[in-house]
Amino acid sequence: MGRWEPGARTRLEQAALELYAERGFEQTTVAEISHRAGLTERTFFRHFADKREVLFSGQAELLDICVHTIVGAPEAAAPLDAMAEALQAASAPFEDRREFAQRRQTVIAANAGLQERELLKLSSLASATADALRRRGVAEPTASLTAEAGVAVFKVSFERWLGEAHGRTLSELIGDSLDHLKAATAG
Repeated sequence: MGRWEPGARTRLEQAALELYAERGFEQTTVAEISHRAGLTERTFFRHFADKREVLFSGQAELLDICVHTIVGAPEAAAPLDAMAEALQAASAPFEDRREFAQRRQTVIAANAGLQERELLKLSSLASATADALRRRGVAEPTASLTAEAGVAVFKVSFERWLGEAHGRTLSELIGDSLDHLKAATAG
């Protein structure tokens, strides 16, 4: 495949995941990823800031979806219901990328630095959604508690989704996890 062929970003993601699985994240270079994808390093850096970003490049989109959904939720929506809408909206981009997500998670699980980056990503999501809830007029500590609970729901649902070979959708698992959280807090 030539450099001018479409799908450069996808090819780079595929090449990176293959190499990370074969050699390990630390042992893989941007040059090797680019070569495997049939592209130049310059093309790599047009799509990703560094080799970690192949694994974490969707974070800004995830934050935007969640924040916009929370802010745009109906005024009468309870904080947890606004958060639930955001998590459901955020699940959509993942649905057709299960195999990529599974391979990505395997790479992250094998590297402490990547695990730390994943935790920072989740912390950023909690912070952004708590801020969005506060903008809706939700007081503290309710905004922070709701955001943290929402991130926990997302994390648990995502892990369950990755573990199910051809099971339920991420959206269904988020709904199920929210039901379990509500049942746990109902007393």
